[in-house]
Amino acid sequence: MATVVTKGRAPAPKTNLIGLEKADYRGRPSTLCAGCGHDSISSQIMAVAFELSLRPSRIIKMSGIGCSSKSPAYFLSRAHGFNALHGRMPSVTTGASLANRGLLPIGVSGDGDTGSIGLGQFKHMLRRNVPMVYIIENNGVYGLTKGQFSATADVGQKLKYAGLNELPPIDLCLEALVGGCGFIARSFAGDAKQVRELLKAAINYRGTAVLDIISPCVTFNNAEDSTKSYPYGKEHEEQIQEISFVQKREEIRVDYEPGTVKEVELHDGSVIVLHKLDKDYDPTDQMAAFRLLREAEEKQEFITGLIYIDESRGTIHDVEHLTDTPLAHLDEATLRPPREALDKVMAEFA
Repeated sequence: MATVVTKGRAPAPKTNLIGLEKADYRGRPSTLCAGCGHDSISSQIMAVAFELSLRPSRIIKMSGIGCSSKSPAYFLSRAHGFNALHGRMPSVTTGASLANRGLLPIGVSGDGDTGSIGLGQFKHMLRRNVPMVYIIENNGVYGLTKGQFSATADVGQKLKYAGLNELPPIDLCLEALVGGCGFIARSFAGDAKQVRELLKAAINYRGTAVLDIISPCVTFNNAEDSTKSYPYGKEHEEQIQEISFVQKREEIRVDYEPGTVKEVELHDGSVIVLHKLDKDYDPTDQMAAFRLLREAEEKQEFITGLIYIDESRGTIHDVEHLTDTPLAHLDEATLRPPREALDKVMAEFA
């Protein structure tokens, strides 16, 4: 009897390297508005966690207050989670990371939670270089409280219920750059492939990785003239490089001309392969990153991609000389000084 062989691509495996299915990375059904960019970002987080075979018990989802901060409920239901106070997510995450360095924090914030009430905490978290993925779901409005302008709203923007915004916007990527962040990227919720690849790179970065993702509010800020809208993003998005992420265990195969590819090696040996397009841009050049962001702001260009990366800084774990064993896993005898040490101290005051 003849054997029939069907040629074509092999079906994608139903389970990843740790035996989990895609469904194991889901969260609860979303209660956000239909078409909200935040839901697209949640979908990419789930896809990336599955592809990278992340163990959910190793993830801690962190958030503050706002539509964006509701998002962690909609992905990785098997992971740990903490919904902090408005703007206080960075300090709570810092404490969690110090207590258990074995956890990977994925923080989800918004332009209000980060750019307004939480700006001070955001800058100090960057200064400390807390190992985490910090996602800013940026839509230029306070969607949860009916669409007032946020700190990233365009100057001259008009909203039906909020009137005219006459204040210049805060560029959170610029703030991150000034704050010493070693991984800064910007993307668009409508560009699923780019979001997914940047997330993979951010997860494998050793330190604070900031992803400023323009995530349109379909209810309050989706007019064509808004730089935070779907129509504007789709028409004006300009990628500074095409990004693909390749883990170390996989063979790297790229088709390129000499001088058109920049490889950035991460701490764990993973590689981000940057296929340069029309912009001759080096993401390891901090001053070039400043110029790129300032020029984009002046021209109102929608620049996306990996803006800056620096692997030289130590993390807060290094600065505090933490043990390889997470503090949360150390026994009481190791954490507390012995009775003899206390007696010695007390004897000095006798």
